[in-house]
Amino acid sequence: MPIIGGGQKYIFVGGKGGVGKTVLASAIALDLASRGEKVLLASFNPVHSLSTVFQQSLSGGAIKPVEGVKNLYAVEVEVDDIVRSYKEKITRLIREFLKWADIPIDPKGFIEIATTNPAFQEAATFDRMMDLVLKEGQEFDRVVFDTAAVANAIRLIGLSKIYGLWLQRVIKSRQEALNLRYQLSFRKDKALEEIKKDPLLLDLINLHNRYVKVREVLSNPNMTTFIFVTIPTILAISVVKRFSDMVKAYDIPSGGVVVNMVIPREEAEKDATGFLKSKWVEQEKNITLVRELFGNSVLGYIPLYPEDVVGVKAIETLIRDLEAFKP
Repeated sequence: MPIIGGGQKYIFVGGKGGVGKTVLASAIALDLASRGEKVLLASFNPVHSLSTVFQQSLSGGAIKPVEGVKNLYAVEVEVDDIVRSYKEKITRLIREFLKWADIPIDPKGFIEIATTNPAFQEAATFDRMMDLVLKEGQEFDRVVFDTAAVANAIRLIGLSKIYGLWLQRVIKSRQEALNLRYQLSFRKDKALEEIKKDPLLLDLINLHNRYVKVREVLSNPNMTTFIFVTIPTILAISVVKRFSDMVKAYDIPSGGVVVNMVIPREEAEKDATGFLKSKWVEQEKNITLVRELFGNSVLGYIPLYPEDVVGVKAIETLIRDLEAFKP
């Protein structure tokens, strides 16, 4: 499959909702696994479809082998579970901060503010992504991410930049607070020992170190690529163009665009009603636009099938078509 010819370990697949992200991510993962590579396919889509595509239960948030496919494993990341876990983690950090700062105040208000802001879910999801990159992902040759709708995916990956800035400021603030505590302490030796063991600062530094490693991976074109999926409609194409520009702004390597659900010319010509023919004519104009906007970054085309792509055999057919089909 020419899409992953660069050999990157981490492959993100994104696009507007309903354009075939899960199917393409599954095809990439299956193709790599069939070539002997150990592959993890991770779905971060709030509405999972991997179980449907592979016709087996992959839910529950645990990594499972895909039945009937050697070397392929999958996980449907349960967003509600990771948000709950992340909330517990943030709650503990806030309680530790107030405890070590000797601030006699009910932490509930701070916890509520920290865990209900609009970016909290993205932060929790990014934390899980870091685990997949730094921990579970180390056991695999390739990791393919089936992301959420492209807007959420870009916010998630773009958060990698903002996350680092936030961590640097929080660590600096904590260090300043501890330094002040040391200066005001009567027993400086005891205060210094406590500062060295400060659990909040140690947690923050550990989190920042993880962030730095993941950020290096995400911005390395030899390690990471982001592939967009679109269908040949004006709306979907404009969305992909806008967000592909955003990916570049966040220093995330872009691997190109795949056009899905393309009506084959022969099918349009056989249609006696003229409906498919008119849609095909419109499609040709839009495919010309795709070529103008993305040029050599157009990686391939997938035909529109009469049935949903479900099951390993259907995915294998898609892989062959992606390599050979020309609109």
